[in-house]
Amino acid sequence: MAPVTSSVQQLVNENPPKDFLTAAELLIKFASNVLKSPHDQKYRKIRLGNPTVENKLLPVSGAMECLFEMGFVEDGEFLSLPQSAPLSVLSHMRSQLETERALAARTTPPSGASQGPVVSSDGVPLGPTQATGRGATSAPVAPVNTDNQQMLSEATFFRKLQSGMQTVLVYENARLQQKARDVIPISQLEEEARETLASFSEPQEAGSNPGTGSDPGALSLDIRDCLVLALLKWFKTSFFKWVDAPACKRCGGKTSFQSGGQPTAEELRYEGNRVEVYRCNVCGELTRFVRYNNPGKLLETREGRCGEWANCFTLCCRALGFEARYVLDWTDHVWTEVYSESQQRWVHCDPCENACDKPLIYEVGWGKKLTYIIAFSVDDIEDVTWRYSADFEALLSRRKECREMWLVKTLYNLDKSKWTSMPEGKKNQRLKRKVAELVEFMTPKKADGKNLSGRSTGSVEWRLARGEMGTQPAQEAFTFTPTANEKAEGCLHVQYSCKDDAYTRVSSGNAKTRGWQACVNEGENIFRKEELDWKMVYLARTEGSSSATISWKFDFAGSGLCVDKVDVRADHAVYENGKVTWTLCTEETCVPFTGGPQLQTVTGISGATSFTLNVHLTGGRGGIAWQHTQLFRQSMEDSEVQPFEVKVILKKH
Repeated sequence: MAPVTSSVQQLVNENPPKDFLTAAELLIKFASNVLKSPHDQKYRKIRLGNPTVENKLLPVSGAMECLFEMGFVEDGEFLSLPQSAPLSVLSHMRSQLETERALAARTTPPSGASQGPVVSSDGVPLGPTQATGRGATSAPVAPVNTDNQQMLSEATFFRKLQSGMQTVLVYENARLQQKARDVIPISQLEEEARETLASFSEPQEAGSNPGTGSDPGALSLDIRDCLVLALLKWFKTSFFKWVDAPACKRCGGKTSFQSGGQPTAEELRYEGNRVEVYRCNVCGELTRFVRYNNPGKLLETREGRCGEWANCFTLCCRALGFEARYVLDWTDHVWTEVYSESQQRWVHCDPCENACDKPLIYEVGWGKKLTYIIAFSVDDIEDVTWRYSADFEALLSRRKECREMWLVKTLYNLDKSKWTSMPEGKKNQRLKRKVAELVEFMTPKKADGKNLSGRSTGSVEWRLARGEMGTQPAQEAFTFTPTANEKAEGCLHVQYSCKDDAYTRVSSGNAKTRGWQACVNEGENIFRKEELDWKMVYLARTEGSSSATISWKFDFAGSGLCVDKVDVRADHAVYENGKVTWTLCTEETCVPFTGGPQLQTVTGISGATSFTLNVHLTGGRGGIAWQHTQLFRQSMEDSEVQPFEVKVILKKH
């Protein structure tokens, strides 16, 4: 018998039996329709927004992967099966699903039957494959009741817990930690951390945010906390690369998913158990994308999706001496938590998003319907779901895979096995941390959406289908007003670096304000884009939007001063038929100007007591029209140029 493909294995092993059977029925139906009528186009398209697909396939681990392995490819709001896709693959996938469905049906409980649960010697429920071994010669499995269905679901849950516990052990490998230190620019990150820490003691403009999800005034950060921030930024912007579909190995063209592939012995050596095969849309060359699970190998490949990102980043954290957890979200995401000694708590760190201490980003920003989130470290295992939710009631209604008391007892027993050989002092320390963490979990959280944007990784179609694009958070309007020093000097001078994502108030002691939004008066459909391949960064329209606006306001009313002269540097780039329109408006008039890399004087507003600097982005062609208008485009390695600058010379009114 041919080996079971990785996607079918994932579907079987990572879901409760009921969810697997429901998904398998749908997948078999999709395949059968095509095989029965191969030339009927209606059977070759699956709308991602279809309620059945949304509710019964998208949330099921491995379901979408099965469709991709059948040959379906992303096509806007649809998955489409190209005419070139071999039907033999589709038929093979259907046969495997039918076989696995039959095996599952033998152990799925019909109503009215009864049998006690099968348990291991330590009292943990076992599924049929653990109790008898799939494929082994054994007596027929007797019909079981609904309680046994719960047991099977909990057995699947327990296997995921065991897998997570094994995953984190590799991060303790001294050789791998050294390999990570060899590629991390430690001195550079330490210098950046010192600068960040120093900036917290500098004057901060209203609306600024040093990069965490907390109130800067309430922070008690130290140099190690700032080093985590530097590591996150480096990992996201300079080291690791997100891959939806790999570029063609021959010509560099775009590729489309074709099928799953068989890993080689060398790939299996580095836990590359899953292989995706893509065909170039230009030259037709096949490119293999191996999903490695070995973090040491990921230090070399430096690419993947969230699983690879969190896997490699957690190793990097341990290599720098941080206590770190690998965090697994049952609704399909992975990230890291790092323990902050200065704050005496575990801090959320998502390397895919360069997000630190923003635990509500998934529920509020992405709109995820969370269920279970488990954190694994070499010393403990913890249900940390409560850190990531502000709506416990709704969350509890979705937790159906295991009984809550079963989960509490199981995690306690797994923790106890880790703590048995732990020195007494360390054990007491861990116990104190656990109590503090439980108190944190019970503390109500405010889900106001501040700084919680939608998901930035993955294709637009994928994020839309999963409902993880989020919504544009409301931004508090900011207005530049002169400080006492600026009044005395008769000058307000501000610059913005897109590379550093920070404003510098030159005329006020070079005070820093972090985040492009922090000093914006109004903005719509704008985000900061990082091009890791080209090492460029800029502000652009949000993906899929047809236009965008952004404005900065300056107000001198009440200061006894007015505008004498305004110099502006407003660099931008356009492609295709993209258009960027700049205007400077007072209460009485609007003056257009061209913008560009040079500092230029905007005339016609002398005597004004306030003005607003506005920019409007439109145009562009095709599916990436949003990318054809770019503000403040700048190299990530450029430390000199300030692509946005406003210098206002003031005079007495």
